[in-house]
Amino acid sequence: MNNLTTDLKTIQEETVLNLKASKSTNTVRAYKSDFHDFGLFCVKNGFKSMPANPKTVSLYMTYLSTNDNKISTIKRRLVSIGLVHKLKGLYLDTKHPAIVENLMGIKRRKGIKQKGKKPLLINNLKILINVIDEEKDKLKIFRDRSIILLGFGGGFRRNELVSLDYDDLDFVNEGLKINIKRSKTDQFGEGTIKALPYFDNFKYCPVRSIQDWLKITEIKKGPLFRKFHKGMKLSEIRLSDQSVALIIKEYLKKAGIDNTNYSGHSLRSGFATSAAEAGAEERSIMSMTGHKSTEMVRRYIKEANLFKNNALNKIKI
Repeated sequence: MNNLTTDLKTIQEETVLNLKASKSTNTVRAYKSDFHDFGLFCVKNGFKSMPANPKTVSLYMTYLSTNDNKISTIKRRLVSIGLVHKLKGLYLDTKHPAIVENLMGIKRRKGIKQKGKKPLLINNLKILINVIDEEKDKLKIFRDRSIILLGFGGGFRRNELVSLDYDDLDFVNEGLKINIKRSKTDQFGEGTIKALPYFDNFKYCPVRSIQDWLKITEIKKGPLFRKFHKGMKLSEIRLSDQSVALIIKEYLKKAGIDNTNYSGHSLRSGFATSAAEAGAEERSIMSMTGHKSTEMVRRYIKEANLFKNNALNKIKI
């Protein structure tokens, strides 16, 4: 009997771990944050958050919309509230008319088009690298230029970029092969490989920049991109994904470029848009970025062709 109790306890613990592992760490963190915000709304207004009434959830959605939250944020909050209920063994009808009809009304009134972050295109990419090369500290120069060039050249998500280890790199005659262990669209860790060829222009070549970074730091294992200790000494601590956005914004500001609407995603979207402008095929762009759906890639292609295929070009004035 004792063995059975012990085994059952172990199984329960393993089940909890499996439930946690079913979602990425960032996703779980977002769900918790979303439900915490919903809980505060309920406490403030005298509502019950668990189990919640669909009408309460509908009022919360209206509250979010009147506080200038994006449609995508409202929809994610709804998913989070529903998932927390499910994990607690409680039922919440997220398809209740009070919720569905309200969301439809919010979409109609606010519009569903979301303003995305600006892509970092080639001209600004070169400006950033030139500004970085003016820094005084060599370690900072090689780290930051490698992050930006690799992030752009590989169409990386910021989390993929900072998750890279030395062992993920494989230098070959043609350039660099990079093993991506896990990504947003590869939650089960099947892995994928990105290939970056050598550029003719040494100054903006991500492969050569990474080689320089490894040479100056003598990194032979562990995280590829790391934080600095005081005094600009390299640590063993991996950079956070937020650091990518901060680095981009830092050098845009130094270059005198408004950095308001740029983020870590600007490297990825910058690659896709620039590749589309250069005439790269949809499939080859998706192969590099790891997009599973053509919807977003086609948006990049459409953006890239706004002036190229503009009917006004045919009019001679």
